[in-house]
Amino acid sequence: MSAARRIAVVTAGLSTPSSTRMLGDRLSHAVLAELRERGIDATADVFELRDYAHDLTDNLLTGFAPPALEQMINAVVSADGIIAVTPIFSTSYSGLFKSFIDVLDPQALAGTPVLIGANAGTARHSLAIDYAIRPLFTYLHANPVPTGVFAASSDWGANADEVAPLGSRVDRGARELADAIAAREPVRDADPFDPSSYLGEGRSFGHLLGGLSGE
Repeated sequence: MSAARRIAVVTAGLSTPSSTRMLGDRLSHAVLAELRERGIDATADVFELRDYAHDLTDNLLTGFAPPALEQMINAVVSADGIIAVTPIFSTSYSGLFKSFIDVLDPQALAGTPVLIGANAGTARHSLAIDYAIRPLFTYLHANPVPTGVFAASSDWGANADEVAPLGSRVDRGARELADAIAAREPVRDADPFDPSSYLGEGRSFGHLLGGLSGE
């Protein structure tokens, strides 16, 4: 076995149970299976942003992340790969999802492979992955894989779309993320005495000092 890898799954669903979380789970299971086929042991940490909604607001207002949010962000930015899933509201990502992006250090995800997922009531919103969500991760210098996995209401249950079934899209995206993770060296713990690295828990000096840019 190669060195163990860790995946962070970030979902922005608002309800419980959440179809956004269901899609995140399905993607993570597929990625872990693909990595095992490559002889790579891996684990997945799942974070539902609804559990951090108040902390995200506090972080945006003060520039400092409360401890629970700080721990979650550290786990995400230090992962070997990320699965990010958001519901589509008003033809774009949710406000909760964008709030999470807004509190990240702009360099924290540089080079990190990302598999993007999204869900909505209708397949008409599927293009939101490429015109709205992918640019966010490009701005963060992450490495989103080519396939984004969109799930509409018709993709769940007995009446799932038979033309382009969700399973085939999940498998394709999972292969791409597994390939991207396998091609990189495992993420190592940062040197806490190196100011050019992320400090021990994956954060930069600027973010630790509350140095969020913007108004």
